[in-house]
Amino acid sequence: MIAQTDRLSLRRFTIDDLPLLVELDSDPEVMRYLTGGRPTPAETVRREVLPAILRDYLRFPGFGKWAAIERSSGAFIGWFALKPAAAGPAGIGPASGVVNGRSGRLAITEVELGYRLRRASWGRGYASEGARALLRMAFDHPTVDRVFAETMAVNVASRRVMEAAGLRLARCFHLQWDDPIEGVEHGEVEYEVRRIDWVERAAAPAIERNRLH
Repeated sequence: MIAQTDRLSLRRFTIDDLPLLVELDSDPEVMRYLTGGRPTPAETVRREVLPAILRDYLRFPGFGKWAAIERSSGAFIGWFALKPAAAGPAGIGPASGVVNGRSGRLAITEVELGYRLRRASWGRGYASEGARALLRMAFDHPTVDRVFAETMAVNVASRRVMEAAGLRLARCFHLQWDDPIEGVEHGEVEYEVRRIDWVERAAAPAIERNRLH
């Protein structure tokens, strides 16, 4: 188990989880703001998606994509991810980083937060609960200074999750797509939280308690 919240457990994916990933990416509503509702072919999940998930556990220790399990039922509800920004060639690390003097590897300074949940789990606060857990995990890494997340500007539900987790709007931007889906004309948004802000928020309740005593 990687992490646990009041209602969720996060664990690594295994090769036995292929059917769960295929089912998740087969729901048109889940894929609406990713592919316009087109499912990810099962063969693509088998040959590309799942192998990449397993490979990244070794490539970026402490980061990756983790299966989210509902503690009360043991049911798979989706996944949460912390992905090093601008990941470079295997064994090198992210382009966004500083050199670790002992190993010569790039230390991870920025990570992207991601999540994808089954439709049956929407509207229950699971996404923001899991996202907050991943923010704590991210800033447990001493070199991480910034966590960000991106989505389509029209994806209001995902933007609310980011805000509830503690991220704030950093920028709006437009991308060029070969096969654009509905809503791309409104652009993309990026939300972020930096270490200094995260530390200040975490310290605020303790400071307030001390003022009251």
